[in-house]
Amino acid sequence: MKAAVYRGVDDVRVETVPVPEISAGEVLVKIHTCGICGTDLKKIHTGSHSAPRIFGHEMAGTIVAVGTGVTDFKVGDRVMAFHHIPCGECYYCRKQTFAQCETYKKVGCTAGFEPAGGGFAEYIRVMDWIVKRGLVKIPDGVPFEQAAWIEPVNTCFKAVKMLNLQPDETVLVIGQGSIGILLAALAARTGATVLTSDMYPERHKVAAKFGLKHPLDARGDVVAECKKVTEGRGADVALVAVGADALIRTAMDAVRPGGRVMLFASTQHGEAIFDPAAVCMDEKTLMGSYSASEAIQDEGVALVFDGYRDGFDLTQLISHKFSLEDAVKGIDLASHPQADSMKIVIQP
Repeated sequence: MKAAVYRGVDDVRVETVPVPEISAGEVLVKIHTCGICGTDLKKIHTGSHSAPRIFGHEMAGTIVAVGTGVTDFKVGDRVMAFHHIPCGECYYCRKQTFAQCETYKKVGCTAGFEPAGGGFAEYIRVMDWIVKRGLVKIPDGVPFEQAAWIEPVNTCFKAVKMLNLQPDETVLVIGQGSIGILLAALAARTGATVLTSDMYPERHKVAAKFGLKHPLDARGDVVAECKKVTEGRGADVALVAVGADALIRTAMDAVRPGGRVMLFASTQHGEAIFDPAAVCMDEKTLMGSYSASEAIQDEGVALVFDGYRDGFDLTQLISHKFSLEDAVKGIDLASHPQADSMKIVIQP
């Protein structure tokens, strides 16, 4: 089969590799759609993971083989697969901090080599613990392109739930790429007023399709705009959907005393400057959210499936589709976002 194989820093090649073999309790899925995630790009460009690997985890496709003992799925089922599922029993699972569970950190889907998701390939092997708790059937009438959003929607939904937003609150979402729009749209569903900040008018136009009506030009004074619409207080919450450390200070300045700042895209280690007195004396909370939560899995799945015809058609966020043969071009575009680029997907 064809696969986009990571061979080293900034080195991805389309190669021919063996179709993965499955064992008891496992299934083989033919990939239809796989989104390119920012975490995939980070791994490719920083060399954080050993090579060779096949990345890609925002995936949906069709089961083409089942291992012995699999009873809940059959050949022909349309499915999406989570690539991480926690053990459900350890200290971190009991605290519902699933992303810190050692089992969760194991990748349960692979197209070969060290397991890394595998969605940038024609076929993936889904391991037994994922089949049991992380494989989701796609209902008729819902396209693969919508179902491929289940994992990223879960991650955004988790962050929004952690904030416990109230209808009388104002939320600033910094960054209106596809993830920023997801965060903003989910925040707006709580009844909160949502302000969206981005430098590209084209992205605000896409955001408007999801009912987001308060665009801010990121090239202007976002902090002043937040205070202008909140009687001088500042936003109650700021969600940072861009992995730029300098924006942490912007977010901290934009929220009121007692407000909350949620980091969603700060997945690379480094150092950031912010005023510690803003946390202590102004009682502002700096927090983070990473990856998916099994506790909201069913709710997130229903949101994606039911939302396809009910105001949450996420296929509108897909701006470019690339064949597997052109996967390197897709990765390059995703790595250098343009005004008209949103979610980039690979469709083998």
